[in-house]
Amino acid sequence: MDARIEIRRAASLAEVAAAEHLFDHPVRPEWAERFLTAPGHHLLLARLDGRDVPVGFVSGVETVHPDKGTEMFLYELGVAEPFRRRGIGRALVVRLARLARERGCYGMWVGVDTGNDVALAAYRSAGGEGEGTCTVVTWDFTG
Repeated sequence: MDARIEIRRAASLAEVAAAEHLFDHPVRPEWAERFLTAPGHHLLLARLDGRDVPVGFVSGVETVHPDKGTEMFLYELGVAEPFRRRGIGRALVVRLARLARERGCYGMWVGVDTGNDVALAAYRSAGGEGEGTCTVVTWDFTG
């Protein structure tokens, strides 16, 4: 990749709002504020060649368990369509992994559909390992 990728942590609602086009749904200010201020929650934004608008993001949440310690859950990775397959997703994952190590996490994990080849390629190129299938069980509390 020839372009310069700048990755930094989102620290304000304005920064999250500027990345709204990367999320699945519109940003809700009260939820964004809660995420930004919650301990162990991380939102990293990628900008390319000094652009003001982010072209990608990764979010991670530190999870702590009494007998395992702290690990980083890679919650979501998103890169705008025109900027995919340029190493931005990989750079975001590598940066989150570095942050996880700096914060004392013993590991990092992500759930991904086995058919999502783009995501799998990004995670593997960033040093992730794992094969097989993943079953996700969900509960819908909205209805």
